[in-house]
Order: sequence, then structure tokens, then C-alpha cells
Amino acid sequence: MDLAFSGWSGILILLMYGLIMLSVGLITYLKNRNIHQSLEEYYLGGRGLGVMVLFFTFFATQYSGNTVIGYPPSAYRQGFEYLVSVPFFIMIIMAYLLFAPRLYTLGKKYSLITPAQWFEKRFKSKPVTILASLLMLYGLGNYLLEQFVAIGQGVSGLTGGTIPYQVGVIFFVVIMLIYGWLGGMRSVAYTDTMQGIALLFGVFMLLLGSIIYFGGLPTSADYMQAYSPEKLGIPDGPGVVNWFSLLVLIGIGAAVYPHAIQRIFSAKSELTLKRSFSRMAWMPFVTAGVVFLIGIIGINAFPGLSEGDSEQLVGMMASSVASQNAIFYWAMVLLFGGVIAAIVSTADSVLLTFSSIISNDLYGSYINPDASQYKKLLVGKLVGVLAVAILILIAWFPPATLYQIFVLKFELLIQIAPGLIIGLYWNRLHSKAVFAGMVAGTLVASLMSIFDLSLLGFASGLWGLLLNCGICVSGSYIMTASVVEEEEAKQVIGM
Repeated sequence: MDLAFSGWSGILILLMYGLIMLSVGLITYLKNRNIHQSLEEYYLGGRGLGVMVLFFTFFATQYSGNTVIGYPPSAYRQGFEYLVSVPFFIMIIMAYLLFAPRLYTLGKKYSLITPAQWFEKRFKSKPVTILASLLMLYGLGNYLLEQFVAIGQGVSGLTGGTIPYQVGVIFFVVIMLIYGWLGGMRSVAYTDTMQGIALLFGVFMLLLGSIIYFGGLPTSADYMQAYSPEKLGIPDGPGVVNWFSLLVLIGIGAAVYPHAIQRIFSAKSELTLKRSFSRMAWMPFVTAGVVFLIGIIGINAFPGLSEGDSEQLVGMMASSVASQNAIFYWAMVLLFGGVIAAIVSTADSVLLTFSSIISNDLYGSYINPDASQYKKLLVGKLVGVLAVAILILIAWFPPATLYQIFVLKFELLIQIAPGLIIGLYWNRLHSKAVFAGMVAGTLVASLMSIFDLSLLGFASGLWGLLLNCGICVSGSYIMTASVVEEEEAKQVIGM
């Protein structure tokens, strides 16, 4: 019996996981159909997610296709310099702890559904809310595109090319749309729990199989010393600056993901949220560290891959390990089923938040304030489907590697951080200063990215953020708020 991942065996694996995801969505819909027209129920799971479900849905959001599929190829291409990927995720947890517990408390107090509602409640400014919403929609659209690319590459690698990249994207996007339309946040969270367990087990088995059959780190180090010594070195001065730049950019940017913030609002209690974060603190080592090692071992296992071919490294390694014996075969079944399920559920989560901002913050607040909750939900879903159709056209021939797509979205998304985080603690933060800061930061980050400008080696998004923060703080002192405005801000944030 051929145990390699190829042809019909891979197709059956993908069909099985697709059916499981559809079943979860259908069961969740049938159990909650009487309350399913509520925005809070559909988008936040009724604010009732417990510790383990919340942990796994955070886990699936943070460690999805960009980690398991995209990070090993980056480690393959860069070598030991890519060890910085582990601190990336430590920084995200640290950033969460700056604001998540307080934002949860205020979110529950004011029944907030989306992060844009916090901007509206805190600053009472239509320009601030709309600009923040547009920046979040850009980040979500970019992240959704990344997941579509990861789906296509994962399916193609799993089936040995039997299912083409584009067909894999279409198949799972259709499943995602049906499953997301039916289940909302609850079905996303339950599927996250299922795939998270499979993903963790499968990743560890892939590492074990890679060590056994490809020789592990010592063999890879010997190979690199002989043929690619540059991959053994530590970064030079500019490289260290780039590391630091990415740590700050990704640490803050990933923490203010709109769909991650909705998970903060979905927690059953503040204690539940903190317990979930305490478990997430171990995941950078358990997940990012393990996939980094897999990428390093791949340097010896599949030497000389081009940049495009290296993007399918995980699928190639899993196929080789699975061909050794039945134990590793079924472990790789769990791994790639979990990977695809994680990517799809993350994409569904992103689409859910995308739809919530459209339905609640733009359509419901400014276009048709008198619309019923059912109509708001319907508009959000339909616009979400249209956005998916546009992104599929882009993903059909992906414009960049997963890692480049991953970094790109943070340049603009991070510009919402000053208003979101500083606004939680400082009642003097002025709405006009926040708006001016976001505009200036967005323009600087966009122009530097478009024209490929670099200053001192720092990411363009960080220069935009620095200007943004400076305008927010200095502008708030110059444009002093009235006594009434300060008192309203104090009442909102409780400080």
C-alpha cells in the first residue's frame, strides 16, 4: 500500500475535514436558530466562550496558515536568522496584556460587538470611526487573501499536485461561506478546538518524523556548513534592526487584529480571558519554535529549492514522512487536516469580523440606522461574499510569498493602535488628534511602502506609527478638550 500523500488519499482527507466543518456549522445553526438573528449571538457567540474554547480559537487565529505553512519556508530560505519568529508571538501576548483585560471590561459594560464601536463610544467622532473601520477592513481583506493563498498551497502540497492550487482555493472557500453563513462565532470556535488539537499533535509528529528520517538539526547544520554557510550566521547590524522592527510591528499589529479583539469581547468573563492568555504564553515555543525547526531540517531534506518551490516545503516533508509507516501516515492525516481546517476557520473568522464591521459600523450606523438586526446581518453576509469573490481573483495568481503578504497588512492596520490603546487609559486624548494621527501615519506608511523607501532599516509602518503617536499626544495637548468632553471621556473609560 502506498502511504504517500498524493492523489485520492489526499482528496479523501480533505473531503473528510470539509464534511466535519460543514457538520459543525449545521449543528450549531440548528441548536441556536431561535436566537441566530442577534448580532451579539452571531458575531460573539453570545459572549459565552469558556477557557478552553477561547484558548483554541485564539490559538487558531494566531497560528494558522501563515505559521504552519508559511513559516518553515521562511526558515528554509533564511536559516537560523529566522529564529526571530518565536519572539514574534511572545510580543503579541505582551501587547495583548497591555489592553485586553481593560478592553474586555469596557466591551461588556457597553455591549460592544466590534472594535470600531469602541472608537465610536470613546471619541464620538464619525471621521475617526469610519477611518478606523476602513483600516481594519484593509487589514482583514489582506489577511483573508493570505489565508486563500495558504489554502491553495496546502491543498496542492497535500495531494502532490493532483488538486491544482486554484481548485483547492475554490473548494474550501465555498465550504467556508456555507459554514460561516450558518454557524457564526460558535461554529468557528468549536471547529478551532477540534483542529487545534489535531494541529498540535500533527506538528509534533512531523518534527519527530523529520528528525528520524532526515537526520535532524546536526545533519542540517553539517549540510549548511558545507553548502550554505550564510544560513548558519547571525544577523549583522542592519539585520538586528530589521528584527527589532518586525518584533514591534507584528507584536502590536497582530494584537489589534479586529477578529482577535472580537474574541476578547466573546470571553465569558475577565478571568476566563486571563486564563486563556496564560495558556497562550506557552504557544510561541510549542508551535512557532517547532515549525522553525521543521524549516531548518528541510534545508537538508530538500536542498536547492527555488523560492516558489520552497513555499510547498511542509507538504513535501509531510508526504515523505507519511510514506514511511502507518503511524506517521495517520499523524500526517491529522496534521494536514488540522492545517487546512485551521486556515479555513481562520479565514471564516476574518470574514465574520469583516462582515460585522460592514453590517454594524458602516451600514447600521451611517447608511441605514433604522435597519433591523436581521437586515444588518444579511447585508454584512452579502458584502462578505462579494469581498471573497474579489479576493479569489487576486489569490488565483498570488502576488507575493505568504510572508510578504503577512507583513504587508500590518503597515496600515497598526495605525489604529494609538487610538485603541492610549484611548483606554488617557481621557485627554482628543478625537481630532487621533484622526490626524491615523491619516498621517497611514500616508507615511503607504508612500514608503509604494516607493520602497527605507529609513534606518525600520519598517515603514513603524515610522507611520511613530508620527501617529506624536500627533496624537502633542495634538491632544494643543487641542485641549472642553470640560464636558473630558468628563464624558472619564465616564467612558472610568479614569
